[in-house]
Formats: sequence, C-alpha cells, structure tokens
Amino acid sequence: MNGNSLDTQRVRHFREALVWPLHVVRGAEADPDQPFWQLLEESPGAAGWHRVADEFVADSRQFQERHYKEFVVFLPHIQRFLYGERRGHATHAAGDAPGDSARKVYRRDDVAALRVVPRAGQAAVTLKVQHVDLCFFDDVDVALLNVEVYADDLPLPTVVDLLYRFGRAYPTGWNEAGQGVHNALSVEWLGRDGAVLAASDVNDRERYLAYTCAHRAPATSAHWAFLLKPLALDASAETAAIRYRQVEYHRMPLMAYLAVDEPRAISRDTWMRLGLVATVHPDEPLPAHDPDVVDFDARYCFDRYWADTDAGPNTRFLCSGRAFIVVGSAREPYFLDDNRGILAQFRHQYFILFLINHFHHAALLVFSDRLVDAIHDLDIRQPESVRRFRHRIRDCFESFLRFTHRYWFHDISERPHMQALNRMCADHLGNERLYAELKEEIGDMNAYLDSDAARRTNSMFVRLTVVTVFSIVGTVTTGFLGMNLLALAEQPTAERLLWFAETFIAVSTILVAAIMFSPQLSAAMDVLSNDRLPLGTRLRELFRLRRRE
Repeated sequence: MNGNSLDTQRVRHFREALVWPLHVVRGAEADPDQPFWQLLEESPGAAGWHRVADEFVADSRQFQERHYKEFVVFLPHIQRFLYGERRGHATHAAGDAPGDSARKVYRRDDVAALRVVPRAGQAAVTLKVQHVDLCFFDDVDVALLNVEVYADDLPLPTVVDLLYRFGRAYPTGWNEAGQGVHNALSVEWLGRDGAVLAASDVNDRERYLAYTCAHRAPATSAHWAFLLKPLALDASAETAAIRYRQVEYHRMPLMAYLAVDEPRAISRDTWMRLGLVATVHPDEPLPAHDPDVVDFDARYCFDRYWADTDAGPNTRFLCSGRAFIVVGSAREPYFLDDNRGILAQFRHQYFILFLINHFHHAALLVFSDRLVDAIHDLDIRQPESVRRFRHRIRDCFESFLRFTHRYWFHDISERPHMQALNRMCADHLGNERLYAELKEEIGDMNAYLDSDAARRTNSMFVRLTVVTVFSIVGTVTTGFLGMNLLALAEQPTAERLLWFAETFIAVSTILVAAIMFSPQLSAAMDVLSNDRLPLGTRLRELFRLRRRE
C-alpha cells in the first residue's frame, strides 16, 4: 500500500461489520403466505439458526446500559420499528394489540473465527467472529446478512487491505496466476474447535465462468454460500424454501472501527484510502483530480469530534455510503469503552443507522426490480398476460404504500450528530433520489391502469347502451305478442311453445348481433344523432362507415 512511515502504526483494536442486502424469494414449494423467518425455522438444515431476542430480554439484569442508550437515541417511530411496542392494561387502547418488532433477527453460533490470507505470500490473519446474523423485515422481500469480526494489534496497512478485500460475494476477475484481482486470496470460517467449516473458492475460475454462462447470474463464493444455508441462490438448481438474489454490487457494505495510538499521525493519503476503501485499490495511486479526492474532507469526513489537538477529542467519522469508518485514539478510555463509549455506540447506534439506510436502499432496488420484471413479462397481445401485469402492478403499489408508511422516514434521532451522519449516509447512497424516481414510476403505472380501467368501463357502458337501444326490438316484440292480436291463448300448447321459441330465437339473435356489432352500431348512432348535418349527409356517412368496415 502506498503511504508514508507514519502509517505503519498499529491498530490496537479493529472491528468490521458487513451488512449484505439480499432479495429473498420463496421457493416453488413454499407457502406464499408464510413469512420468510417461519420458512427459515421450518427449513431442513436450519438447525444452526435460532431467533435472537432484542435488547429487551426477560431478565432485566441482562439489559445493559449500552442497550438502553441504543434505544433512547432514536425517535419513537424508529423505536417501534426496531423493537415493537407494549401497552399498559389501563390504557383506553387496550383492545388494540401491541405491535411486534418489524425486524426479525436470526443468529448462528457455530462460526467462531475467520482466517484470511489477503494476498499471495502474506501470512494469514485470524479474526474472532462476534456474531453472524440474518435480519428479515415485515412486508418487504429483503434480508440483511450481518457479520461482525474483530482482532487486536494489527498493522494499519493490513487493516486497509482487509477492508478492501474481505466482503466480496464473488471475484470480479483473475490475474495471470489464476488469483482474484480484488478479493482476498483465501478465506476460511473456523468452528469453535478450530476446524475449518468452509473455505473460499475464488481461485476456481472455471466454476464461476461455467455458472455465469449457464445461469446468466454470478455464483456466490463457497464461504458466503455456506453462511447463508439453508438459503440457496435463486439461479441455482438447489431446492430451498428461501432463495436469494443479488441486490447491489458484489462489494458488501461495511462498517469499521479502528483504535490507533495516534490518529493525528495518519496521512491524508491513508485517510482517503480508508474513506474510499470500497472503490480505491490499496496499490493504485489516488487520482489527484478526481472530485472525490479533491473534496474528500467536505464530502466524506464528519469532524464534529475531531479537535486535532493533544487534549482531544480526536475521533473521526468517514462515510461514503458504502463504507462507514470510525477512527480514534486507543489512548482515550472513552473511545474504547464497550458500554458507554464510542465502541458501544459503533456496535449499536451507528450500526442501526447504517442498517436502516442500507435496508431503505435495498428495499427500493427490490421494488424497482419488481417493476422491471412485471414489464418484461408483459405481452399486450395476450389477455392473461395483461391481467397478470395489472395484478402485479397493483400488488407492488400496495406494498410500496406499506413500505412508505411503515419504514420510510427522514429523521431517526434528535441527536445532531446522529441525524447528520444519517443524512450523510443516505445522500451518498442516493436514497431520496431513488425513492422519488420509484414513486413516480409506480404512480405513472398506477395512473395508466386507472385510465385503462376507466376506458374499458366507458366502452362497456357504450356497448350496454347500444344493446339496450336494440333491445327495444325485443320489448316491442314481446309487447306485440302480449296484445293478444294473435289469439294464441286458445291455441294448442305445442303451437304456443313454437311461437315462444321462434320469438326467443329472433330476440336473442338481435341481442347477440347488437353485442357483436356494438362498436359499429355506436358509430352509426353517433352519425344519425348528429343534428348539425342534413339527413342526406348523415345517410352518406353511414354508407362510408360501411365501406370502411
């Protein structure tokens, strides 16, 4: 990595949290009305996953101060979204059942460590796994895989390399030696006994090429596919109740916490490589004239707690949307405090902030994908295809309304720094712009369906009017028969039935003909009723209509 000697200092405590958004879909055999988390619980091979209670556990002695601070930092609507709600027995709304949390979290505890070889010729780096979680959400076909790892006393260049290389769903290419050009050389998940549970296969070039050629979708690396079991990639031939698709770029969004001896000694070059770690290769020179480099401090740095003095505080936040980095001094006890300090906030408040923004982004992309898929499958020549398209657009519109009123919000906290970081993250992800575009697209499609329904209704009323007009013939006929001009009442029953059948057939023929030719008859009625034209002109227009037909 390019940098000066001051950047060879060590990271005394390092944490990385990956948040991988996935579009989840039900398998062919799955119940379409069953929530995804219930499908997970009932899936074969799901024994490794178990439901995680939120911070509000039954034993209040396990409710830590960091959990309390996580709860109170958010506004009430965010609290209800994340933790649900409870009501007292004496409230007038006691009959209204309290809401459960919209976020359902499942965890697997069999993965204890991560062993990574960043590059060829480098030693393996072992990190401990804090947790592996899978989050589902009510009414939205999005799941977020969250993996948190940590280690102590690592060189800063190694940390930058890990941040850049670890957390890629699949390789984007290979060098002459057959090694991935951006991903880590080797990744292994280790169990509690130290055994290897799964290893990456990023060097298996032929497998990725063959899979993409056959399925028109990239394969997921073996070590990530292992973590998601029993979920299966949607394009694969595996049988699974829950299947997943890629939502975003293969580079998973990441959070990182770095406690160093002297953050003020970090060079500007390294600051930029940390802030732009999702896009800038550690070995490549920084593009000097790139706007992201020229305006780096203004665009990606939040320096509310950066005093750049010996007295401090010297905590710096870097946010590019795809990455959220917190760097501070390992000599400041508050920065390392896992119950009240910045470390606790990183793992709780800032994690929730990051998760909400990427949940918003993923959900909007999933809605957009549903619209594209509905239009792709539309064949206007097939009535069944049109009906299916109409149903899918209506369903998407209803789901989008539920998402808007339940999950879409601009303010998450009254704390100025939380709101500033939230806005910074959302702006870099383009959530507001994406939401506005999607809302307009869904509105346009819904307006089209409404206008089409109104057009079909008007056409139906026109046809009914025409049929009604020509039904007068039948009315007159039955009235004529009812005038007793013909003494049919005295005739034998067989003759009366014959008269009835002949009249019924004649009237029915007229009605069917009126229905079949209702558009032409309607046009003829319009011509005849046009009192601005002489009678001769109207008759000539009728003959012209007939010739055009």
